[in-house]
Amino acid sequence: MRHNRYSVGRETKHSPIAKVLLLGRSEVEELLNMGEALNAVERSFSLKAEGRVLMPPKLYLDLPEYHGDFRAMPAYIEGSAGLKWVSVYPGNLKRNLLSVVATIILCDPDSGYPLAIMDGTYITDMRTGAAGGVAVKYLARRDSSIIGMIGAGKQARTQLLAISEVLPGIKEVKVFDQYRDAALRYAQEMRVNLNLNIRPAETIEEAAEADIVVTTTPSRTPIVKKHHIKPGTHINAIGADAKGKQELESDLLRGGKIIVDEIEQASHSGEINVPLCEGLIKVEEIYGTLGEVVVGTKKGRESDAEITIFDSTGLAIQDIICAKLVYEKCRGSDVPAFELF
Repeated sequence: MRHNRYSVGRETKHSPIAKVLLLGRSEVEELLNMGEALNAVERSFSLKAEGRVLMPPKLYLDLPEYHGDFRAMPAYIEGSAGLKWVSVYPGNLKRNLLSVVATIILCDPDSGYPLAIMDGTYITDMRTGAAGGVAVKYLARRDSSIIGMIGAGKQARTQLLAISEVLPGIKEVKVFDQYRDAALRYAQEMRVNLNLNIRPAETIEEAAEADIVVTTTPSRTPIVKKHHIKPGTHINAIGADAKGKQELESDLLRGGKIIVDEIEQASHSGEINVPLCEGLIKVEEIYGTLGEVVVGTKKGRESDAEITIFDSTGLAIQDIICAKLVYEKCRGSDVPAFELF
C-alpha cells in the first residue's frame, strides 16, 4: 500500500480510468489561486453564454428542523462532468464549525467513472469571489477606487481578493459587519494580506458610500437602501442564495441595471427572487447575464452614472471548471491514486 498527501488506498493493474484522486482542502488550496480561478470562471461564463455547457437547476434538500439545507449541483463543461454536494448551516458559526461545507465529485463523461473526489468548500469560496471579480471587471467604472464591504465573513475575503486582482488603484476599503469584532478582524487580516487601506465602518450607510459595494450577508430583510447608493455605483449582491433571502431594497433593484449569473436560478434563489415574487420587478426587466456581457452580446456599463447590480447565485459550472483545473494540475505531478471500484 502506498500513500501520499494526495491519495489513499492501493494501486492496481487496472486501467488508470478507475483510479481516483482524493484531495483535501490543503491540497486544493495549493493547486488553485485566485488568478487561475478568475480565468476559469470567466471562461465558464463565456461557454454558458455560447450554449456549450449542461447545467440542470440546483436541487435543494431543506431540513428546517436542523436549521440548514443541502444542495446538489451537477454540471458538464469542457469535457468534464461533476457534482457538488454542499450544505449550508448558518448556525454552525456559533458552534465553531464552517457554515458552508462542500464536496465535489469530478467524473470522466466517456466512461462515467469518477476521476477525483475533492474538498469543495475552498473552491466554493474562490469561484464565488472570482465571479464577483469578473463582474467588477466588466461592470464597474474603471476609475473606481473606494470599496464598501457589507459582511465580513469568508466570502467577503475572496470577494476583495478577486476585486484587487482586476481593479488597480484601490484607495480605501470600508467594511461593516453587525459584529464589530468581525469587521475589525477582517480589516486587520486583509490589510496585511493585500496591503490596502482597510477600516471598519460604523454603519451600513457609511460602507455603502463607495464606488463598488459588495454584500455577503445571509439577510432576509433588505439592508442596503436606495438612498444609500450614489449614481455610478456597481453592486455585487452575493449573499442571497436561497428563496426568501434579500439584501437590497426592491426600489434599488428597480432603479438599477440588473445582471444575473443565471436567470432561472436567480429567479428562485437570488437577490431578485423576493421582488419577483412580490411583483415589484418582472423577469423581462432583467438586463441580461454576465456571460452575455463577457462575450459581447450585451453591453456592460454604458455610462458613468448608471447603477449596475450583479446578482450572483453561484453556478455548478464554476465549481466543475475549477475542479477540473485542480485535477489536471494534480495529475501533472504524477500523484498515485486509489482504487474505488
